[in-house]
Amino acid sequence: MVMRAASLDSLLPDDHRARVVWEFVQGVDLASLYADIRSVEGHAGRDAADPRILLALWLYATLEGVGAARQLARLCEDHVAYQWLCGGVSMNYHTLSDFRVAHPEFLDHVLTQSVATLMHEGLVTLDRVAQDGMRVRASAGASSFRRRSTLEECQAQAKEQVEALAQELEDVPASSNRRQDAARRRAARERSERVRQALAELAEVEAKKKEEEEKAKARASTTDPEARVMKMGDGGFRPAHNVQFATDTQSQVIAGVDVVNTGSDQGQMPPMVDQLKQRYDKTPGEFLVDGGFAKHQDIETVSTAQAGTTVYAPVPKPKKDSDRDPHQPLPGDSETIAQWRVRMGTPEAKEIYKDRAATAECVNAISRNRGLRQFLVRGLRKVRAVALWFAIAHNLMRAVALRAEAAIATA
Repeated sequence: MVMRAASLDSLLPDDHRARVVWEFVQGVDLASLYADIRSVEGHAGRDAADPRILLALWLYATLEGVGAARQLARLCEDHVAYQWLCGGVSMNYHTLSDFRVAHPEFLDHVLTQSVATLMHEGLVTLDRVAQDGMRVRASAGASSFRRRSTLEECQAQAKEQVEALAQELEDVPASSNRRQDAARRRAARERSERVRQALAELAEVEAKKKEEEEKAKARASTTDPEARVMKMGDGGFRPAHNVQFATDTQSQVIAGVDVVNTGSDQGQMPPMVDQLKQRYDKTPGEFLVDGGFAKHQDIETVSTAQAGTTVYAPVPKPKKDSDRDPHQPLPGDSETIAQWRVRMGTPEAKEIYKDRAATAECVNAISRNRGLRQFLVRGLRKVRAVALWFAIAHNLMRAVALRAEAAIATA
């Protein structure tokens, strides 16, 4: 065995990606996160982990395809890059897990500010934007979806369990370990709350069903009540969430993020255009989507004179009259829909539309390769936070590449 004294900084190459992440994090305003820390100078309290370190760890972990807090905690002990980011500060998985999903509003602000900075530098224009939906497995199994009668039975059982545990502790207060008792009570309360949420979500699912027979078949999950069974890319049906990314085609920077629990992409285009307007005070000049978004009402909504957005989406082929040219306006078409049909038949529109697959599909594939295949968290709020982590991490590396290209072009 050889004992060597070495600087941790010298073990990490100068061009390592962890250094890039740390440089980005140093420029992020963390005032809102520091304000939540109570253990500060002059006040008693347990030492808190620096949010800057936690932010850097999760950004780097996302780039490396690490999505589990326990795995990240182990890497902080064993891997040089993570050790360098920690800087000697110890981490536990619970702190890492809580931080990842606790601040979606802050992550949303970071996404806006980082893209706005690139727009100020002239690297992102939002002149042409592509949107696409990606179904990602939820942290719930198919067997967790239950009908109303079963959910009501589960709710009664959960309530009885909570009351039985409370009575047991009242009768024999010193019967077992306090920590175990607290864990049992917490588990019973959480199950009762999940069943209650499942019943609330089931009412929403039932409201979307037209036939009474279909309403009776409606189901909701007791594991992740906000998850829905969706048709996946391989043709199968699984519990999932629908992640929406809006990407600038010129730079491949993700400018908008949303997560919905509907399997269809119809109705998702207008909210995304509004989101981009609110974030950057600019609406895209051209908006590229696939056929799943091509709802006439949505096209008309984003193509108004106030919005000033031109939609590029494939025109569906006629189902009955196969000889009819789909790019010719129909008698009942509005002026906006008629223009869309004619536009998509031109060579210029077909050339522009090629950017959709080259942008949206590419960004989705990169996210999949970084681990966005199944969520390990539950609930739309937490799921959206994870989607924002992927968007910010993706944009971080795109910013490095874009600035390098700009430097070469001006040299």
